[in-house]
Amino acid sequence: METPTQSGPLVGKVVALAEYRFLDVLAGMLTREGATTLRVPLVSILDTEDTSHVDAWIDMAKANGFDLAVFMTGEGIRRLAARADLTGQKTSFVAGLSKIRILTRGPKPVAALRELGLGPSFQAPAPTTDGLITALGGEDLRGKSVGVQLHGNDNPPLITAIESAGATAHVVKPYRYAPATDSGRVVDFIRRMGQGEIDLLAITSSPQVDRLFEVAHEAGLEAELHEGLKKTLIASVGPVASATLERLGVRVDVCPEDGFVMKKLVMAIRKRVGGV
Repeated sequence: METPTQSGPLVGKVVALAEYRFLDVLAGMLTREGATTLRVPLVSILDTEDTSHVDAWIDMAKANGFDLAVFMTGEGIRRLAARADLTGQKTSFVAGLSKIRILTRGPKPVAALRELGLGPSFQAPAPTTDGLITALGGEDLRGKSVGVQLHGNDNPPLITAIESAGATAHVVKPYRYAPATDSGRVVDFIRRMGQGEIDLLAITSSPQVDRLFEVAHEAGLEAELHEGLKKTLIASVGPVASATLERLGVRVDVCPEDGFVMKKLVMAIRKRVGGV
């Protein structure tokens, strides 16, 4: 555990963090609020092992091969740009994207596009698959070519919606998820949560939830996990992670009303736990 500051609205509270990529940032924000943080990064993010399909997707974007590009995550955009840079194609890749209509899901892909000097043509009304499908419903996709960046897992509802509208979907998955913490540490965390030692668990992505339940299943601790989750306040960064938690029977106590980034998550935790 990390030593908190001696004052702040979260003094005396133990907050478990499942985040990986921005773990230091999130831990720092919470310790400054007085929380004692417990780091339990559940999944890491790695480049995909199949780079050939990433290169082919980048080539299509460069050649104006898409009428529309759908970006689900900022991480995906950054990984695509990094791959293009590695192969000496970043300038032409960005130039190609600048000529394509772009649809984004949530604030993170918008931020990643801005790093490239780009911006979305339009955004999903909600940062979810349903939000993307709603946004696509206003487009005439007949005969169109649509590039779709997914985030680790397949997304049959989104692809079906695109193809049902008469378009061809070209999918790219530039990264994959992998365990970030060995199962033994996750088991220990589940048991500590069951013993009431954790005040709040902060979830920042759906794969973290999947990993937690996967380890619990493998260790025969599903009942203990559910019991621990009932004793612990659950904070979710946004509606996608919240939907995954709720699908597994976990209530969500804290979630930002908008923005769905870590700063907003910390603000929501302060309000719910510290009354500030």
